[in-house]
Amino acid sequence: MGKITVTECTRNGVIIEGLKIIEPAVFGDARGYFMETYNQKDYKEAGIAMDFVQDNQSCSKKGVLRGLHFQIQFPQDKLVRVVSGEVFDVAVDLRPGSKTYGKWFGVILSAENKKQFFIPKNFAHGFLVLSDLAEFAYKCTDFYHPNDEGGLAWNDPEIGVEWPIPDGMDLIISEKDQKWGGLSNLSKA
Repeated sequence: MGKITVTECTRNGVIIEGLKIIEPAVFGDARGYFMETYNQKDYKEAGIAMDFVQDNQSCSKKGVLRGLHFQIQFPQDKLVRVVSGEVFDVAVDLRPGSKTYGKWFGVILSAENKKQFFIPKNFAHGFLVLSDLAEFAYKCTDFYHPNDEGGLAWNDPEIGVEWPIPDGMDLIISEKDQKWGGLSNLSKA
């Protein structure tokens, strides 16, 4: 049916290889709309030829900040999108030897814009909920391994993510996510 539009992600004029924003074709009329959220053939043609093995979905309220998470021994490629609401989604390059190691990219994902974000293996990932409620869905190329999660501090100054936190927003961060160290601690590990 429809094709997708794929855009490379750049930060300060530098492409962060592998990160991609995907915009699906949306067919709307007076009744509503239709779109393919995933078509293996279209994604393969766009250079995203992954074998997704697990779909996940979460629901979070305004001010929830999840991340920055990554998998240690079982890294996953992820294809993320928002089913309802709006989030600011972030990926941080943790690939050893990458020219953009430690660099981040962020994008607004919403039910309205229908954008998807492809995040390759060895990137940390997190998001901030901007709407009253957000349902977040993602595909993964490996199964969940509960003892394999690593993380980085969401506010690590070395990474410098520019979270769009509106005045008066109370952040809701899990106890676990408040304890992650910074990028410099990770590189020493």
